Order: sequence, then C-alpha cells, then structure tokens
Amino acid sequence: MGLRRRHVDMLEDGVCGSSKSLTRVTTLLREICCAAVRRLERRREMRIGGRRAFVAIDESKFRHKRKYGLGRFGKTWRRRSWVFGMMEVRRSRRRPVLKLVETRSRRTLLPIIRKYVRPGSEIISDCWRSYNRLSHDGYIHYQVNHQRYFVHPGTGAHTQHIERAWRTYKEDIYRYRGNLTEKALKMNLRFIEWNHWLGKEHREGILGRLFKDIRAFYKV
Repeated sequence: MGLRRRHVDMLEDGVCGSSKSLTRVTTLLREICCAAVRRLERRREMRIGGRRAFVAIDESKFRHKRKYGLGRFGKTWRRRSWVFGMMEVRRSRRRPVLKLVETRSRRTLLPIIRKYVRPGSEIISDCWRSYNRLSHDGYIHYQVNHQRYFVHPGTGAHTQHIERAWRTYKEDIYRYRGNLTEKALKMNLRFIEWNHWLGKEHREGILGRLFKDIRAFYKV
C-alpha cells in the first residue's frame, strides 16, 4: 500500500505517465545501487570492526508474509529465508553487512565472518553454537544468553543494535513486497547496505551519491 500511495502521488505530480514506468525506474535505480556495493566488495573495502568499534552479529528470518495465511509462496518461504547480519557500531555510525544464507551452521557463517570482520575485532553475539569458536579465530568474543538476560551483567554486552535494525529492515522490505523472491530479497538487502555504506556517507547526501553511481554505471 505504501508503494501504491507513492505511485499515485508521483503520477499526480507528473513525474511519470504510468505506474509500470515508475516500477521499472525504481528497479533500475536499485540495480545501480547494488552494482555500487559489488564494486565496494571487489575492492575489499567492505570490512568492519577494528579499533574503537565493535560488531554485533545475529540471524533473522525474512520469510514472505502471506496475508491471512493465503496467497502464493515465494521461493524464500521454502528455502533461503535466513539472513545473517553483521553490524559495525562506531559511535553514532552503523554499517551493516547482510547475507542470505541457506543454513545457520558453523560451516556457513564462520567464512562470512572471516571475510568481512577484521581480525582482532570485538564481536557480540547470542549463544548460538555456531559462534563458539570465534575466540579461537582471533576475535574478542562476548556472548549474551538471552534466556537469562538481554544485557550481560558483567560486560554490559548486548545485541540490541542489530535487533532494532532487523525490525526497521523488515518493515521496509515487507512494505515494498521485496521478499517475494530470492532475487528481490537480495536486491533489497544490497540496497540497505548501499544506504548505510555509500548513501549516508557521501558529502552531498544520498541523492549526490546516487548521481555518482549512475555516472559510474553508464560510464558517462
């Protein structure tokens, strides 16, 4: 409904002639943002943690929501609906890395952590067993047992930064029906990363960064 209201507003303002054209433009702009994030990854600049920062990690289910339990199943409903999130917290800045995974096993999650989190970083997680070996991989690992408390009484560690972020991310994706397919969900996760890593960091704001990525996408 949010998308439809925006479409109506833009059609009344003469931005575009049809709802189909607006959807096509929106998809294209998201593809441009995804390409910018992929370039960032290829340059190995999408690394988190280090000094004066810590990383909160967690997993969350991003299943396709069906109204009243009716409607078609998306591909993410049956299989790859777990999203593994790693969020760097550095003062007021938040930078997430979000990956769609098939399982929450140690074999799946640990290589992702090693790839994106700098060695020696402080990592905060719950007591999911896949994280038990992080201290052996050179990380300073704090765990919070959510069955007993949400903030560790000794260290003050908690995972509330990423848990609050999950709620925001899901509201945005569900509003724009962006979890119906695996491809759509991946694109929306990339767009969230672009917003925090590139859009909000640009000196001219999100629109300035978008213009820059459009030029890079079309080699202008």
